[in-house]
Amino acid sequence: MKAPYKALLETLRDTLPAERLIDDPLRTLAYGTDASFYRLIPQLVVRPANEDELSQVLAECRDRRLPVTFRAAGTSLSGQAVTDSVLIQLGRGWRGHEILDGGRAIRLQPGVIGARANQLLAPHGRKIGPDPASINSCMVGGIAANNASGMCCGTAQNSYRTVRDMRVILADGTRLDTADPSSREAFRRSHADLVEGLEELAAETRANAALAEKIRHKYRLKNTTGYALNSLVDFDDGIEILKHLMIGSEGTLGFISTITYETVVDEPEKAAALAFFPDMAATCRATIALKRAPVSAVELMDRAALRSVADEPGMPETLGTLPEGAAALLVDVRGNDEGDLAARLEAVQTTLADIETLEPVAFTRDPATYALYWKIRKGLFPAVGAVREVGTTVIIEDVAFPIERLDEGVLALTDIFHRHGYHDAILFGHALEGNLHFVFPQGFEKPGEVERYQALMDEVARLVGVEYGGSLKAEHGTGRNMAPYVELEWGPEAYALMWRIKALFDPENLLNPEVILSRNPTLHLENLKPLPSADPIVDKCIECGFCEHVCPSKDLTLTPRQRIVIAREMARLEALGESLDSEEAERLQRLRKDYRYAGDETCAVDGLCATQCPVGINTGELIRDIRHERLAHAAGLAARVGRHFSAVTRSARGVLRLAGVGRATLGERGLAGVSRTVTRLSGQRVPQWVPSVPKAAPVRVLQRPATGRGERRDKVVYLPSCATRVFGASHGDSETRSIMEVVLILLERAGFEIIVPTQSDRLCCGMAFHSKGQFDESARKAGELNHELLVASENGRYPIVSDTSPCVLHLQSRLDERLSVQEPVGFAHDHLLPRLRVTPLDERVAVHVTCSSTHMGLGERMVALARACARDVVVPAEITCCGFAGDKGLVTPELNASALQGLAEQVAGCDAGYSNSRTCEIGLAQHGGIPYRSILSLLERASQPL
Repeated sequence: MKAPYKALLETLRDTLPAERLIDDPLRTLAYGTDASFYRLIPQLVVRPANEDELSQVLAECRDRRLPVTFRAAGTSLSGQAVTDSVLIQLGRGWRGHEILDGGRAIRLQPGVIGARANQLLAPHGRKIGPDPASINSCMVGGIAANNASGMCCGTAQNSYRTVRDMRVILADGTRLDTADPSSREAFRRSHADLVEGLEELAAETRANAALAEKIRHKYRLKNTTGYALNSLVDFDDGIEILKHLMIGSEGTLGFISTITYETVVDEPEKAAALAFFPDMAATCRATIALKRAPVSAVELMDRAALRSVADEPGMPETLGTLPEGAAALLVDVRGNDEGDLAARLEAVQTTLADIETLEPVAFTRDPATYALYWKIRKGLFPAVGAVREVGTTVIIEDVAFPIERLDEGVLALTDIFHRHGYHDAILFGHALEGNLHFVFPQGFEKPGEVERYQALMDEVARLVGVEYGGSLKAEHGTGRNMAPYVELEWGPEAYALMWRIKALFDPENLLNPEVILSRNPTLHLENLKPLPSADPIVDKCIECGFCEHVCPSKDLTLTPRQRIVIAREMARLEALGESLDSEEAERLQRLRKDYRYAGDETCAVDGLCATQCPVGINTGELIRDIRHERLAHAAGLAARVGRHFSAVTRSARGVLRLAGVGRATLGERGLAGVSRTVTRLSGQRVPQWVPSVPKAAPVRVLQRPATGRGERRDKVVYLPSCATRVFGASHGDSETRSIMEVVLILLERAGFEIIVPTQSDRLCCGMAFHSKGQFDESARKAGELNHELLVASENGRYPIVSDTSPCVLHLQSRLDERLSVQEPVGFAHDHLLPRLRVTPLDERVAVHVTCSSTHMGLGERMVALARACARDVVVPAEITCCGFAGDKGLVTPELNASALQGLAEQVAGCDAGYSNSRTCEIGLAQHGGIPYRSILSLLERASQPL
């Protein structure tokens, strides 16, 4: 670390905790990587928790003339969130929110994910205006700072148009709350030069008729190139100009600590059609016609774009048979009610009636088909990333043409790509706004590739920005990639105006320098990110960050994207072999050492990342492979455990009984202290006891004779998991029965004859071994179970139900195809509910949808089952994987604690919580402050025989 940064670090240590001041090689690289194709590694990453801390950091950086960059989710595509100086990263302290005016407005801190804002507004039938494709991952800070728009937002509902107020922290640490009259007046006095300077610029701009008209023309299109000069012609009050200049300023003018949006109506009735046209000219004619129709979105996809997703699961067969030159429009129509939607659909069909299509335009209202159409559209960018050559990156840029020249622009762009050898480029975009994204793979390692890319971008910039008078950046922000072309698009006069704005806000050029404005004509060709091969499992990753919000370790150590970033860097350094210098060799050793905890030990390997990844990458598979190599020496021990599994589970129950004695003798606090000591002295080998660890399970219940009502009954095989054979009811819980007891009662009540596999105490699905990288023993245990289940079910004649969801997920691809093992929620919802008389309990209950339930698409059925059994059901927001991960909650308890931060507040007032994994329920009870049980217990309590 350079001397000025060391001095800054020492000063900040006086007031900020060490865990929020990050300077090690692993985390500075991991936290400093965004979705763009640029790499800069920060000297220091700081995580201020509030405005006071952030103001202090800015003041200290300003005293030392150290540049600062702000970072939210890092889904930015143009290099706005990378730096080689000080990176200010937003953490949990920036996720506050407040609904205003009955949902007509919402106040948000910058760390709130866009989709979470819409989730908060959903009960009011509202949403925020911006709707970028990354809304499930990107944060409000980035949405506002980039003036991100999206599919339906257009230019009327973006952040610039829907911002009501904001709190801003400027480079000197001063704060302005535009909603507070006293703050505005105080700011006018303290920063008269800034306010008056902006008002003078506005007056000067409006007086320049040609410039003012040029600005108005540019913002008839989507435009995020440079600063929001439209604020100078839209407003004459300096505070209002400042507020609107902050939108799209990419952290170069100040920090938005809170933004209040005017919300928009979220029309509930939706329909969509995928319309195919013979050529781009017809497609563009349809787009122009639809501009006047009552549509919510019109998304254009060229033939290459459609081809890129044609082989994905579930895609319409039509995609593979379209003629060359064809194109498609995804037309989305919405309404407030059935009649409203029907009228709009009729109007749209009339609009398209005279335009040639390859097949009749048919709108669907089926949710699954509707979702599929949008999946096609949203999967285009990553589809290119998935098929690119290893070592190359993916370039995505977004331009906007005047819509009346859209067809010309598409053909001209396509011609440019082909002339420069980019035959894999695809075009798609928000057609109503003339906004096109072009995506193509790009390598920078081979000779001539940088020059080829520069020639392409030079020609594209001239075509769009000069010849067509369009926007070089329509919605992704200027960033580093287009900063060298801002003057080309806007001209010298407007460009000089932007530099004057920058000087008024940030005269020392310390806020995110080289972003938006740069004097460096080759900035976009420097600091290019390497993407070396690390492992076939993750080589397709384009580091978009869509996976991060569901990762249980995101606030503790690393996210899936960051695990991949570090794996790639280690692979890059290892590939250098003997040519590594001493500094690089030391860095590699440090990365390996730190990755053991940050990358491996704190990964829950839950696979939720794959559910969000556009190309289905499960980073947990990479970590399991790492564990397999690291723990190869333990294969013999794993085999012994597997062969003596019955003894192991008996021993585990014995330990639980012993812990119960210790609890009664020493009390919870005393036993916890003893446990911590033992865990520490064992080098973390002995799991740590936590108060929510339950009693031992009474396995003898499996041997009790089944009782029925005398009539002939359907048979079902009951597979009790090893977790439910070990863990019984929780201490102090009013539910004193084990899950096994509950399941037996429920199945008998529903009229099933129950078959329990013989010697069930030695059976295991193998997941516990698999998660630790012991693949051979995992496969052996799964095979052993497969044999017993074939016997018990008479070769699949009878269905099999398990009481633990993760086991079922693990078994799905590992058992004989004749066997059907059903997950507890799915079986209860589909087969038990119809056989029972259910009376909802007068209780408020919480539901935790486990990772495995999410993977199997059972989340909605789980909530529906709970709602059938209780009057009020709470599903905590932003709680995804609990992080208990089998035994991680005992051996790495900080992962469980981090993943469940905020749970207790959300479930306060609930009578109990329900899930479908006994180990998950231990961690949930520990951090939720209420008992957590199997959801089958809730169904049993609410039901009677028919």
